[in-house]
Amino acid sequence: MTAADTATGKSPEITLRFMAAPNDVIVAGAQGVSGGRVLEWIDKAAYACAAQWSGTYCVTAYVGHIHFTRPIPSGHMVEIRSRIAMTGRSSMHIVNEVLSADPREGVFTRACDCLVIFVAKDPATGKPMQVPTFVATTDEEKRVEAAALSRIELRKDIEAQMLEQSYTEDSTAPRVVHRFLAKPTDVNWGGNVHGGTAMEWIDEAGINCTMEWSGERTVAVYAGGIRFYKPISIGDLIEVDARVTRTDARSMHVAVQVRSGSPRASRSELSMAIHATFTYIGVDIDGQPLPARPFTPRTDEDRRLWEHTQALQDLRAEYTPIPLVKPEAAKQRID
Repeated sequence: MTAADTATGKSPEITLRFMAAPNDVIVAGAQGVSGGRVLEWIDKAAYACAAQWSGTYCVTAYVGHIHFTRPIPSGHMVEIRSRIAMTGRSSMHIVNEVLSADPREGVFTRACDCLVIFVAKDPATGKPMQVPTFVATTDEEKRVEAAALSRIELRKDIEAQMLEQSYTEDSTAPRVVHRFLAKPTDVNWGGNVHGGTAMEWIDEAGINCTMEWSGERTVAVYAGGIRFYKPISIGDLIEVDARVTRTDARSMHVAVQVRSGSPRASRSELSMAIHATFTYIGVDIDGQPLPARPFTPRTDEDRRLWEHTQALQDLRAEYTPIPLVKPEAAKQRID
């Protein structure tokens, strides 16, 4: 046990292992599981880690900086390792690694990693609740804590940039809006929609938007700035609004807003629940990247959001945060 375990009697880490199923691949002909489904897995593992550490119900507050480096095929064993990097008064910063292996070969390799922030809630009042302090003691724990700290200012600047933007009808950008009701099967143990389920909704809208624009099969290669503003409940009307904000040689950058509210309310009365940015590429039948169909901004809003997307890229390049996990020294065999 670590020193933190000894002090609190709680474990700061958890590992989930399961097999990727055929119904985890949502696009016909895709070579692997969608980015949204991987985010759903990460959210569940991180929730288990947060609830285990805090001893109470927790909600997703932020997910950031995820590069999907390779597909996870159906039939692969999946392993998600989640561990506490640092704690605030009511928040837990959790590092997550996703690995997979062909069970016939038994060798795990990393597919992606990211940082997720959960906030502990008092079950009686729903207000933020103090969590046990995690104290980094080993060299590796201190390195991971430093990596989490190195992202704080970047996260604040990205969120400020995103909050400054408005999204109106004054745009010629490729856009898709999904509207539906939140179902009982979408909710978590606290009665609200899983953060991971909502991230899958976001990815589905992003895939729809970029496939319609490009005419090709598309896959998510990056997700970031996923900020949760309010819970979504059973029966809420959900609106997932995905819009291309910029294209590069291969990449299509998409901003997504999730709004929710009473189905009896007008569309203008729906309030912001989640905001996110995703990047997609088109791929051919062998999974090789294709050139992106270029989008030319025409309105003032198009040009503003184009520049906003570039500003987010510049911020990420400027901060160059410490890696959350060390590069793998070797592939790891299944025990």
